[in-house]
Amino acid sequence: MRALISVYYKEGLEKLLQAIYEKGFEVISTGGTAKFIQSLGYKVKLVEELTGFPEILDGRVKTLHPAVHGGILYRDWVEKDKEEIKSLGIQPIDLVVVNLYPFEEKLKEDLTEQELMEFIDIGGPTLIRASAKNFYRVAVVVDPEDYGWVAERIKEGGLTLEERKALAVKAFSLTAYYDALISKALANMFEVQTEVTYSAIPIRLASQLRYGENPHQKGWLYLNPLEELGIARSKVLQGKEMSFNNYLDSDSALRLVSEFSKPACVIVKHNNPCGVALGNSLLEAYERAFSSDPESSFGGIVAFNDKVDKDLAQGLTEVFLEVVIAPEFSEEALEVLSKKKNLRLIQVFGFSHSFDIKKISGGFLLQEEDSLDYERFEVVSEREPTETEKEDMLFAWKVCKYVKSNAVVIAKEGMTLAIGSGNTSRVDSLRCAIAKAQRFGFELRGSVLASEAFLPFRDSVDIAHSAGITAIIQPGGSIRDKEVIEAVNQHSMAMVFTGTRHFRH
Repeated sequence: MRALISVYYKEGLEKLLQAIYEKGFEVISTGGTAKFIQSLGYKVKLVEELTGFPEILDGRVKTLHPAVHGGILYRDWVEKDKEEIKSLGIQPIDLVVVNLYPFEEKLKEDLTEQELMEFIDIGGPTLIRASAKNFYRVAVVVDPEDYGWVAERIKEGGLTLEERKALAVKAFSLTAYYDALISKALANMFEVQTEVTYSAIPIRLASQLRYGENPHQKGWLYLNPLEELGIARSKVLQGKEMSFNNYLDSDSALRLVSEFSKPACVIVKHNNPCGVALGNSLLEAYERAFSSDPESSFGGIVAFNDKVDKDLAQGLTEVFLEVVIAPEFSEEALEVLSKKKNLRLIQVFGFSHSFDIKKISGGFLLQEEDSLDYERFEVVSEREPTETEKEDMLFAWKVCKYVKSNAVVIAKEGMTLAIGSGNTSRVDSLRCAIAKAQRFGFELRGSVLASEAFLPFRDSVDIAHSAGITAIIQPGGSIRDKEVIEAVNQHSMAMVFTGTRHFRH
């Protein structure tokens, strides 16, 4: 029996080596791995002794040789293969232990382009793929986490076919991830913007979640190695394990609160903002956001864009919340919040814009993220909006971008008074929002309305005016824009067109 071992990560390898040598394996190795094995007192055969050819090009070419790959790919159930390797003096290789150059880790270092290219592994993926392809006879180990149990199986007599199949799947998954990572990293580095026909997305398992959106669904959290920021990379300071829905809602809350430079609070429920407000302090912003819809805010996800202090923490303990998100928590705040042991505290350092991917049956939809606020701020009404109305319109417009379509936001003085979301009719979203605002006793006179898509009829304008709303911001672009603008002018309202739609399905 023979084993080929060439690894970058050597931690835990001793146990596997002990099992291999106890079973009488001949071990073939390369470079640093061979020196490591020798340092443990084991005898090892260098690859160049096997191939009769030295390592060349500063180690770029070591194992790419028929004596190596013939020994791996040889099929012991094919008579012609037996004859060929015998005539060529090639001996079988039964176990391959390989992991890859740390391209992912080196991306984080300040390397030049040429220096980084040296960490793209060629021989390793080739060895892994060859071994995984021939799982009927060869066992391939690519994950240091597997060294221990594989060692035990070798001591017990060897790996079963099912175990070799499982290792082969893991091996092909690793090379797929590795190639996808390199492809995406180089596309970013070289600023390649054109669409490619064939693509893969590198994702790495971070943890299995308790369940998915519902208890009967399994769920997992995966990381994108090219995004170092975001909810998936956040630090859980306290509380229960984050759930699938917690991550979804927290991501929405983080993205929206990041839109504001003034102290801001966003409360999200079922992936929709239910309360958003600005304030002179985070505590004021939180109190205003919570009061805008105290029913929906109960059990919500709360996000802040600055440090949570003791006074704010005290306020947060007075109601039931699922998650609190902030870039920082003071020591006093953490002490206060520790009394709510199940409350999840998430420290997050921002996020980077990438691509939005949605699963459909049979495939995927991929798009750029919606990172544009508006193309223009065009006043189309006879009456110019006041400065206060302009500020509120821009505030409501930012919020509207994160509300499920059909979406409307009613706001006043940097605070949402009501949010209408998810209705199949825009006017129904507006009616729901107005009814909710009135139910909580808000005075809508002087408030503004944001609609994430154009108003198709004047009915929304008439209803808004009747409720006391004085200004509207919307994309425009309807064939009935003239009719809608006429309604606005009849009511002496102000209207702004943005030229940008913000559907969110």
